Amino acid sequence: MLQLEQVTKSFGKAGVFEVNLHLEHGEILAVLGASGSGKTTLLNLVAGLVVPDLGRVYLGQEEVTRQPPEKRGLAYVFQDHALWPHLSALDHLLLVMKRSDRAQAQRLLARVGLAGLDARKPHQLSGGQKQRVALARALAARPRLLLLDEPYSSLDPVLREELRLEVASILRAEQVSALHVTHDPDEALAVADRVAVMDGGRIVQMDTPAGVYAQPQTLPAARAFGRLNLLAVQVQGGRVHLNGQTWAVQGLQTGAGLLAFRYEDLQPGPEGLLAKVLAVYGGRGERLCRLDLGVGEAVVALEAAPGEQVRLAPTRVLTVFTAQG
Repeated sequence: MLQLEQVTKSFGKAGVFEVNLHLEHGEILAVLGASGSGKTTLLNLVAGLVVPDLGRVYLGQEEVTRQPPEKRGLAYVFQDHALWPHLSALDHLLLVMKRSDRAQAQRLLARVGLAGLDARKPHQLSGGQKQRVALARALAARPRLLLLDEPYSSLDPVLREELRLEVASILRAEQVSALHVTHDPDEALAVADRVAVMDGGRIVQMDTPAGVYAQPQTLPAARAFGRLNLLAVQVQGGRVHLNGQTWAVQGLQTGAGLLAFRYEDLQPGPEGLLAKVLAVYGGRGERLCRLDLGVGEAVVALEAAPGEQVRLAPTRVLTVFTAQG
């Protein structure tokens, strides 16, 4: 559906963007990364709003590298909705349809949960309803590819979680291919078939959400999903030594590095590392403890009380990165 081959764009002192990417028909690919990592540049290159210096962009079998945006057959859903204040919800859909079909437009509005609201204008709609109109408008255009740029960032957390699941369900039911830019790791985990993690204008890892979360290949990929503890360690022969304990690790064979592990990667074990519970936090049915591990502090998903001493062992092979990733 979408192919970027050695697509390169120079921004002078700001750096160079260089990406290879492939997106299948009907796939939702989330692009995850910090601000300035290149996510929006990627969307703009695909949309035709930015022309690359080198490389090629394909939609299906057609090369569109220098094709103007209006010729590409894409739809763009922005975080600020981009609705016209003088048009009703229904009019937004009719305006972009290749052949105006009032009944089909009303069915689409109903599909996104806006049945009976087709006559309302943007000022009469809530933030969530405006975003549903923006989505319905995008689907009404029957795009070859849907581009979503942080579409839920302006919504409150509860509505954001609800709407992103609904939208992912609609896209899969309609078999719409989508490139979904977000800085929210929970969003990527919830909606995407695959995740591309960006850092410094490059894709540093692309895999299933679970694959990137459990087996990050670079420090930026590990950081992208949060829930990360980092401890400065020395590695010898593929093992790391902490307070008299020796653990197998992935990454460096010898030298200094950063031991990376998720909150759930350490669990009680009789032969584990001795730690002291400094504080306890709760939320969403999970009990998190801040621990002193002797060589640094970490947050771990654990049932324990402040002041308690526990022994913790890794539940999987841990990863060591260089400080530069």
